[in-house]
Amino acid sequence: MMNQAKIIGHADAQHYLVGAIGVNDSFVELPMLGRVVVCQSLHEAKAILRDCKISRVQLTLNSAYDEMCGMPTCPTASQTIDL
Repeated sequence: MMNQAKIIGHADAQHYLVGAIGVNDSFVELPMLGRVVVCQSLHEAKAILRDCKISRVQLTLNSAYDEMCGMPTCPTASQTIDL
């Protein structure tokens, strides 16, 4: 069984991470890539996954601003995207 592909973006970051959802919702490498890949744009991240014949990915956007201001952590924003 293949792990669900995942793209992670962080607020104000200049890159996106491409990998997979592992055990206990950890972020791991996609087996066909052999590593977690750093992409300069969301478009590049999606193109890499399409090249690997992946048609669906979970996009997660994180922000640390609430924690920095002393507020409770908000849930991350996630969406499943068809490629």
